[in-house]
Formats: sequence, C-alpha cells, structure tokens
Amino acid sequence: MSINPIQRQSIVSFIWQIILTFIGFFSTMYFAHTVGAGILGGYFLFLAYLSIIGLVTDGGLGGAAVKRISEGEEQDTYFSAYIVLRILFVTLVMLALISFRSYFIDLNESGTFAWLLIALVVSILHGAVSNGTVGCGKVGINATANFINNISRILIQVVAVFLGYGVAGLAGGFVLGNIVGSIVQMHFFDLHFTRFGWRHLKSLSSFSLWSFLISGGSLVFMNSDSVMIGYFLKNADVGVYRVIFQFTALAAFTTTALRSSLWPKVSRWDKIGETRLIEESLSRALTYSLILALPLFMGGALLGDKLLYFFYGADFVNYETLMILFGVQIINVFQYFFTTFLSAMNRLKELFKITIVAVAANVVLNATLIPIIGIQGAAIATLVTMSLNAFLARRVLANIITLRLEHSNLLNIFKATIVMGMIVGAYRLIVPLSNVWLTLGAVVIGGAVYGLSILKLDRKIYEDLKGIVIQMNLPWPDWL
Repeated sequence: MSINPIQRQSIVSFIWQIILTFIGFFSTMYFAHTVGAGILGGYFLFLAYLSIIGLVTDGGLGGAAVKRISEGEEQDTYFSAYIVLRILFVTLVMLALISFRSYFIDLNESGTFAWLLIALVVSILHGAVSNGTVGCGKVGINATANFINNISRILIQVVAVFLGYGVAGLAGGFVLGNIVGSIVQMHFFDLHFTRFGWRHLKSLSSFSLWSFLISGGSLVFMNSDSVMIGYFLKNADVGVYRVIFQFTALAAFTTTALRSSLWPKVSRWDKIGETRLIEESLSRALTYSLILALPLFMGGALLGDKLLYFFYGADFVNYETLMILFGVQIINVFQYFFTTFLSAMNRLKELFKITIVAVAANVVLNATLIPIIGIQGAAIATLVTMSLNAFLARRVLANIITLRLEHSNLLNIFKATIVMGMIVGAYRLIVPLSNVWLTLGAVVIGGAVYGLSILKLDRKIYEDLKGIVIQMNLPWPDWL
C-alpha cells in the first residue's frame, strides 16, 4: 500500500492470524471430537450473550475512546474519562444481571453465568488497555497481545476440556486469556490517568451514542443467527453452524488484519483532510483482501465437504451451508471496509441508518428461514443482509470519496483462481480423497498453483510482495 506503518502493522496482524488460525483449527477439531456439537453450541451461546451484554457495558465508549485518542489531542484526559464511564456501566449492568439471573436459563443450566460476570469485570481492564493501545496507533503491539491472548485461551481450554470441565472450561479459558493479553499490553502502555472535565465526557458521549447504536446493530447482526438457531433448533445445531462459519473465516484473514491497522490511520487522515490517502488505502485493501477470499471460495467448493469431514467429523458436514457462508465472506470484504471507513470518517448517522435496515432484515429472515430450512436459512439470511449492508454503505461512501477498484489486479486474481480450480478439480477426479492426507495434498497443490499464478500474472502484486519480503530481511527466490 506504499504506506510503511500500515504495511508493517498489517503484516504483524496477518502473521499472528495465520499462526493463531492454524492453532485454533486444531483446537476446534479436538473440541469437536471430544465434547461434540452440543457442548460447543453451549459455549458459542455463552459468547453470543457476552457480546450482546458487553455492548451495553461498553455503550459505544470503546470506539469513542479510540477515535478521540487517535486524533492526538488530550489523549490521557479522554482515556481517563473513558475508564470512569466504563466502570460505571459495568457495575450497573452486573447488578441488573444478578437481579434477573433466573431468566438466563441456558447460562444457569450450563454453569456459565458466573463466568459471564467474571468476564464483564475483566472486560474493564481488557477494554482499557486494548482501546488505548489501538488509539495510540500501536496496532502491531495490540495484534501481538491479542495473539498471546488467544493462544493462552486455547491452551487453557484444551487442558480444561481434557480434564473434563466441558463448557465451563471453555468459558473459563476465554476469561483467563483476556487477562493474559491485557497484562502483555500494559507493558507497552503510555497513557496515564488524569483529571478530566465535563466537556471530555460530553465529547465521548456524543460519539459513543452513535457508536453504541451502530455496534448494537452489528452485534445483533453477528449473533442473531446463533441465538435464533438455539431458540428454534438445538445447541448442537449452533455448534455445527459456528464451526462451519469459523472454517470459512479463513477467507477473512487479510480483511481483519488490514482493518485493525487502517481504522486509526483513516481517522487521522480524515481529521487533516488527506482524502487521497483514504481513497488509495481503500482500493489496495479491497485488492489484498480478495487475493485470499476468492481462491478460498474456489477451494471450499472443491474440497470443503471432505475437509469438514476429516477435520471435525460427519456431524459437521453441511456442504450447502458451507458454500453460502463462503459467499458471505466474499461480500464481507466489501461490507467490512465500507462500514469501517464510514465509521473512521465520523459518518455515524448514515452508518446507523444502514445498520438498522440490515439488522431488521436479518432478524426477519432468520425468524422466517431457520424454522423452515434450519441452519441453511441462517446462512442465507446472513448472505442477503450482508449484501444489503454492503450496497447501502457503498452508496453513502461514494458520495464522500472516489471509489476505485483495481480492475486489472482483480482480473488477474480471478484468472489465477480459475487456474487453481482446474488443477484441484482434476486432482479430485483422479485421486480418491479417502483420507485426510490425500485431501491436504490437494490443498497444498492448489495453494502452490495459485501463488505462482498470481505472481506470474500480476506484476504490481509481485513487486508489492517482493518489497515487503525484502523489507522484512527475508530472501526472495531468484527463480520467481
């Protein structure tokens, strides 16, 4: 992207995500074979409840804190105001949860209600150091800490499941991982607690109101499928759906890495009027996200059923849902960046209107389709409403900046994907995929063919990747 800090931070995020995803896949395979879809479904419901309740405790203040801190003015003061407000919100919500505990039947039966309360307390520390670090532009440190957080979580969960603690062990591992990640970030933390005034609270609140409404809509959008599957179907169906969704999230590698690096930068560029940098960064971000999403869609179409069977077991094989969710990940590339840039550029009223429309459609479609066609209905609802969200966000963003797609690069990505698909398709016709190693062989061959094809077809991508590798002091093969 020719913007060195973004390249550096995105590379750090990307590398950690690659390592973490492989470790996460292996751990999820272990959980799937050890505790089954039912226990996993209970854990995923715990996460869904925590996300929704966590929204209320945050109230949009986290996003507001990142925004104000990233602007570079009175950073300590805004950070301090955020901490005080966050403690107040968490305290009030916890008192309400304890008072209405009897209504949380699923959490009480699984034994995760206490872990929910502990997670909310830990979220004060985690939110403070995480949002403060990102707001100061230390995205690489935040990515590394999140990696350590997730690795710690996975290790604790694996041990807990091995010892027979089931869903409580999974929830407890999640909480302890957040503590470890927070401690790591505190070592590099520069912000300090200081006195603040009413205008700082007002400034945070004015931004956080819209951030809260948008985040609320986004969380409903992200979790309504799991909650409604649990309501209409069984916890095991939630487990199957979320495992498949996690599997397809491979396609979001680059998207997530770039988003965490770009948000504070775009916020700063918007503040100082650097529209050209915003336009260029969006164009490159879309290209480098699709460079992974498109071939993974093709690979999922050709090998997805076998990979699900060998990785997770027969109970998790649902090819139709898999392909719909891979389609979701491609649409998510556009939706994710369009909404991210609108948020960073402080276009929160417009983004809120878009989110409300998408959320309403998502809830209606989930409630209509899940009882009829099961988890495929949830996948279709997500695909349709995410497409709607992306379309509406693009319309708004196009009125603010000039949107440019790098058509030649995208065409080359498409060509390389087709070449890979032909080779992998021929492999599957010739070689019976009777075990996991033969299936992984197809994955390796497909990855190698795609990588070589895109480097040969697209000189710009070739030079960008070569430059990044050389900047990292790694050898670049002479034969490429």
